[in-house]
Amino acid sequence: MSENLLNKWRIGLEKTRKIAFGRIANFLGTSELNEDTWDDLEALLIQADLGMETTLEVVEALKQKVKEAGLSTTAELQEAIKDELTARLAEPHMPDFDNQPTVIVLVGVNGSGKTTSAAKLAKRWSDEGKSVLLVAADTYRAAAIDQLKVWADRVNVPTIAGQPGGDPGAAAFDGINAAIARKKDVVIIDTAGRLHTRSNLMEEIKKVHRVSGKALEGAPHASWLVLDATTGQNALQQAKAFKEAVAIDGVILAKLDSSAKGGMAFAIKSQLNLPIIYAGLGEQINDLQPFDRDAFVSGIIDG
Repeated sequence: MSENLLNKWRIGLEKTRKIAFGRIANFLGTSELNEDTWDDLEALLIQADLGMETTLEVVEALKQKVKEAGLSTTAELQEAIKDELTARLAEPHMPDFDNQPTVIVLVGVNGSGKTTSAAKLAKRWSDEGKSVLLVAADTYRAAAIDQLKVWADRVNVPTIAGQPGGDPGAAAFDGINAAIARKKDVVIIDTAGRLHTRSNLMEEIKKVHRVSGKALEGAPHASWLVLDATTGQNALQQAKAFKEAVAIDGVILAKLDSSAKGGMAFAIKSQLNLPIIYAGLGEQINDLQPFDRDAFVSGIIDG
């Protein structure tokens, strides 16, 4: 990884590092490894937004490592923590883009960063030489359609939009057929995101998936859940609702640069068994980066 990209990760994770994990680094730098270490470490990991369940698992695993490897210093424990945290992040599975077009559906609640992430993905893949089509399937908010069109113009990618108040499944169907006719490489479908407690939203998202398969066999080829990193553990309840409704392949962790709650990334694997595919490290169009486990852990612990 280039030094520029490593710096992007360090800068993007500054809040999480300073407010949460920085306490762990400071604590490990000054304390002796003893019985009190575990209680203090447990409290710090919970404060870092790992969640109770993940924290207890991490502490137990570290106790075992200390016992088996005979670790005696907090410096050795810090390296063990980094190894343990890295192992608790799933390797991302990128789509292979073998399908023509490859259809990717983005789901998540309003305000999670879904539409912005769709545009950033479109820009990234366009820069890589792929032809991309954006589909505005959030037909219940005219503002959502307008927002996607503005972003699409900014990244110079065409858009297919459903009629305001219309059927989101029809928008997805039309978008995929347009992409087939225009020989596009990738279709990104931006879906509605009203409150996850509303069952009708989940039914709409299920319909988008079903209709996508009718428009193109095997579609969608990936379904990614966009989570707002600033909401921390609360985002996991949203995630569970979406995961129960449709098959989710991975997570885009948006607004990571604005959050001190980056620790919730570890709970995404342990509680949802999902990989993080991309992470939002800033507001610029090029700041959505493929998730890198080593860069993430190094960025929150080492800085």
